[in-house]
Amino acid sequence: MLVVLSVLWLALAPVAQAGQVYRWTDADGITHYGDQPPRKADAEVSTIPVYVEPTAIARMRIEPVGDRYHVWADNRLPGPIEVMLDFTRHNNTVGNPMLPARATVAADGSALVAVLRAREPAQPVSFELRMDSLPGNPSAAPQDVQYQLPLQLAALPGSGPRIDQGYGGRFSHRDPENRYAVDFATPIGTPVLAARDGVVMQVESGFDRTGLDRDKYGGRANFVRILHDDGAMTLYAHLKPGGVLVRVGQRVRGGQQIGLSGNTGFTTGPHLHFVVQVNRGMRLVSLPFRMGGPVGPLRIVDESPTPL
Repeated sequence: MLVVLSVLWLALAPVAQAGQVYRWTDADGITHYGDQPPRKADAEVSTIPVYVEPTAIARMRIEPVGDRYHVWADNRLPGPIEVMLDFTRHNNTVGNPMLPARATVAADGSALVAVLRAREPAQPVSFELRMDSLPGNPSAAPQDVQYQLPLQLAALPGSGPRIDQGYGGRFSHRDPENRYAVDFATPIGTPVLAARDGVVMQVESGFDRTGLDRDKYGGRANFVRILHDDGAMTLYAHLKPGGVLVRVGQRVRGGQQIGLSGNTGFTTGPHLHFVVQVNRGMRLVSLPFRMGGPVGPLRIVDESPTPL
């Protein structure tokens, strides 16, 4: 049996590698480099920015087993993901289950997505595959909880947080992924806080560009994504270059500082983009949320002219 195969995988929400390198000199005069700052507070630390393209959140793996091909998805995140496998080209090849096929992959785990075989055993087989991946468990059932303000009040100008764009904002909150997002206007460098306990699922900190070209910058910005125990995920976006202060897999508490606000990606000015999201079957959707403010519940205006 002649076999020709190739693979293509696409991460809809990539994982970024370290965006900066730390350099410091110890008491003996020896210079050190690392992707985390030293624990000793008396060390003089400088940073070296490094621009690194994000990598896929999942890896596709094909294992020949007899006359069949087992297609696996390996999850690189410390939280669940969903993948969808499909042919981009195939000849005399069928899958079990039939493609496109979906699978949920546990944190740092692997899942068998499909088994491929020849439709006619005596004929040549060839195929190309594509695997899309998305963070979150599609079966998640988020609870109705009150989130904490994701910015340090003492660092905000005036009397408290100012919302530049609320639910359904015309500029960038009209798609399901951001329908219930909130943009907090804040100076660059404002401490960003976790709005709830959770595990850091994704980060990007090495992006240093901004602009109003949606095609060029719409999918890129420095961010932190936190997974919560009920499967909901909070996203803190447009952080400054090098403004991520946590690492993937780290457990954080509500109110803990996780980053510094900035102005990266598709944006008109410095702000923090905050949104609660859940995976609903290979698509991220945003959820309305309750949030505590400095003098009671935060009032979020729905700017949509008509319900979406």
